[in-house]
This record gives sequence, structure tokens and C-alpha cells, in this order.
Amino acid sequence: MQSILQGYAVNEPTWFYLSLLLVCAVYTRFQRPWSVRNLDLALLLALSPGLLLVRTVPILGYNVLFVVTGLLLVRMLNDGSMDRRPRVQPNMNAAGLSFLCGAAFLFLTSKVCTEVPPSSTVQSVRRAEGLIIGEQKPVTPPEAAPDGTAGPVPSLVAAPVVLTSKALAGGEGATGNAARSIELWTARIIAILAHLAVISALALIGRNLYGDLETGIAMSTLYMLLPCTSYDVQKVTHVLPAAFIVWAIYCFRQPVWSGLFMGLAAGTLFFPIFLIPLWAAFYGREAIFRFLGAVVATAVVVLTGMLLLAGGAPDFVRDTLGYIEWAQLQLRVVDSVPGFWNNVQPAYRIPVIVSFALLLVGVTVWPRKKHLGHLIAWSTAIILGTQFWYTREGGVYVLWYLPLALLVMFRPSAGHLIALQSRPALVNREIESPSSVNYSGGMSAVASQRVSPWPAGTLFR
Repeated sequence: MQSILQGYAVNEPTWFYLSLLLVCAVYTRFQRPWSVRNLDLALLLALSPGLLLVRTVPILGYNVLFVVTGLLLVRMLNDGSMDRRPRVQPNMNAAGLSFLCGAAFLFLTSKVCTEVPPSSTVQSVRRAEGLIIGEQKPVTPPEAAPDGTAGPVPSLVAAPVVLTSKALAGGEGATGNAARSIELWTARIIAILAHLAVISALALIGRNLYGDLETGIAMSTLYMLLPCTSYDVQKVTHVLPAAFIVWAIYCFRQPVWSGLFMGLAAGTLFFPIFLIPLWAAFYGREAIFRFLGAVVATAVVVLTGMLLLAGGAPDFVRDTLGYIEWAQLQLRVVDSVPGFWNNVQPAYRIPVIVSFALLLVGVTVWPRKKHLGHLIAWSTAIILGTQFWYTREGGVYVLWYLPLALLVMFRPSAGHLIALQSRPALVNREIESPSSVNYSGGMSAVASQRVSPWPAGTLFR
């Protein structure tokens, strides 16, 4: 921002204070200070001081992040018991929220355009260039890269952006500083598009699944305003898997599309792989094969594309399996990588990993019939659980789960958003509002009327 307005600079602590006041003014329930909405806001805002402390006092910062992440995990695991979800309107109307969301998006876009992209994003662009020209580009090994190495999907996503950037800049044969400039601007464009995908999915989920456009705009605005979004705004490898997962949630009534997006998410980073059993259990016997078939088909298409574009077998193995940090699956801790476990005996990870495995089994089998509320909350809990045993800066990857946490925070009662096989009568039928669905599996007489999903003074199961 200082390069645009001379003498004007907003550092990270200042942005935390400014956004804290703005978020509290717009979203806090002042009439009920002990409400769940205020608790959710406090937990999300408490992540930002931990991220700031990690850069100055790492030990204290990681401890703060682990405590707040643990509280968020407990909150997500208890979300299924909160059947009565009243509508909580922000302290600003939809027009004001839309303006605020657009202003915050432009502010973060200026931050993306004026700062140097992180190495993880630049590596994805370089690998995309290597795929296009059929030559191997130098990349940083996972052990030395600050953010690890992404999977093959970011490179495939970046490839059309690389081609478009080079065509517009006329830099097909550019070398040196010109090629570096095209590379940096391509990385910035990908980061902007990734965040745009997240906020558009949140808005559509609010409008079409939650039945209220204002709720969708409120989720998108809060995503833009939270300081943790600003801190990692350029890290495409953090945003892209979350964007795919949110779009998979939006398409939950079409298991093939959900499987497609989940396959792309799993091809970006490792953690979405742990969500696949939960989603398979959510769809049940009738739709599980369509969902898993789409996941497998996506993996086959991605691997085939990488094989055809790679320069040889070594490049193919590097591009497909290089993003799996095998050291994370061992008890040893890489000393050169900062994190919570650098100051703790590695053996203590054993009960943490066992607890995570039990969490996976528990949320997959219980409850037997899940609705969309369970799916979102349990998916968020699984991603939160990975933060505890992941040795590479575990706890700092807030953008992995932030959009899902907002969906949990703002959702109404989601008992009407059931899996396809649970309510055959609702398949291929447009549901105008949650209030038009009775809980015996049929449609009420007011199904064709458009009414608010949260009528005044009414609490929904």
C-alpha cells in the first residue's frame, strides 16, 4: 500500500487492531454477550495474535495457536448438538456488507500486487512453466521450502494463467528480469483468483443452501476482514484446497461434482485425503460409488496429464509424489523446520496421532445418517485435527479450514440438507426455503412459497 500512497503503511499488528474493531462492530451480538456467535468470533479473532507471536516469540505463538485450535476443535465436535439455530443478523444490511466486502477485497488485492509472492506459490508457477515447455524447472525440496511443496493440481491450475500472462505480456521468449516479472505477476493473479473462488462459493452457499443471500455476503465479508486472511493472502497452496472443498460442499447434491472438487483438493495438499471417508459415509450406499468414482477419475486425469506433460519418469514422480512430506509420517522432527514439536519429545506425537485416527473413525461412523451440518462441522474438525500432529509449523494453517469454520458459524439448522439417498423425494426438486421441508421426509403445502428460512421469533431444528 505504501507504493500506492506515499507515506502510508499498515503493518500486520495495525491491521489486526483495525480489523478487530471493524469485525466486532459489524458481527458482535451486543444484546447477548454470551451468545455462541460471540464465542465463535472470539475464537477466530484469537488466532491472529498467535500468528503474530509465531514470528516474534515462536514458542509462545505455537502454544497460543494450539490452545485456540483445540477450543475450535471442541466447538466443531459439539456443533451437531446445536439443533436450535436462530438467525443472527449482522449489524449492517446487505448493501453495506457488499460494499465492505468489495473494499476489503480491493485492499487485499493491493497487498498481493505490491508484495513478493511466497516461495510455495512461485514454485507452482515454475512447475507449470516446466509442464508447458516440457523442461524441468528448478524447485525447492519440501524439507527446505518454508511452506512445503504442493501437489500437481496447482501447477495444472496455473498453466492456463501462465499462458494468458505470457500472451498478454508478449513474453514467450522472455528471459532474465522480464521472465521473473511475468512469473511474479502470474503468482499474484492465481492468489487473487483463489480468494475470489472462496468468497463466491460462500455467497452462493448462503443464497442457495442456507436460503439467505445476506448470510452468504456476511460470510464472504468476514472472510475478507479477518486478519488471518490478510497474513497469508498470497499463499495459494493454503487457499486453493479450501476453495475446492467449499465448492464441493456447494455441489453436495451432485456427488460426481463433489468428488471432482475433492479429488482436486487432495491433489493440492495432503490433508483433504482424510476427508474422503467422511464424505463417502455421508453419501451412503446409493451415491458412494458415484462420489468415489469421481475422486478416482479426477486422480487418473490429473496423473495422466502430468505424465504426458512431464519431461520423463523422474519429473513425473517429483511432480506427483513430491508434495507428500514423508517425514511427517515418521516420529522424527526436521530440525530446520520450525514448529511446536521442535521443543517437545517426538514420542508424544504417538498419542496425538492415535487420537486423530480415533477422531477420523468416530466422525465417519457417527451419526449414521448425517446431514450437511454434520458434514461441514466434521470436515472442519478433521482439518483442525491435522494441525496437532503436523510437525511443519502445525497450527499456522488457518486458511485450510477458515471458510468451513465460517459455514459452521453462520449456518441455520441444516437437517433439511440431507444426503441424496436419505430423501429420494427431494432429489432433482428445487427447495425454496428450509422452512418448506417437514421432517417426515416430505414437502409441506407451502413448498412453492419463498419465505425466509429464519422467520422472526422462530427457532428451527
